Amino acid sequence: MIKPNDLGKITPVAENCQKINIDDLIRQANKEIKHRILQSQIEVMGFELSLSTSRTRFNGERYWFLCPICTSRVGTIYKSPLNNQIGCRGCLKIQYRKQRFKGMVEGAKL
Repeated sequence: MIKPNDLGKITPVAENCQKINIDDLIRQANKEIKHRILQSQIEVMGFELSLSTSRTRFNGERYWFLCPICTSRVGTIYKSPLNNQIGCRGCLKIQYRKQRFKGMVEGAKL
């Protein structure tokens, strides 16, 4: 309710004030953290790996490991049980069980 003495008072309006939104602050902090991680190498399973990014269709970013053997961008890095080498599935010649036994009935009782 407006009182007769209130007409001379100046009150700030939200649009003219500086503001910070917690969601914007968190979003900016996450971007900075991701950027710093990408600039450095990380250690995984005792090996140092490099990271990379690519743009998505809706102007986002996707994060990748760089395969230490072929330098391809991959989402998953594997460690071979045979020689303790790390790399992508293609470089380490790793197959899924269904690919390996294709056409065979696995565990069939005769």
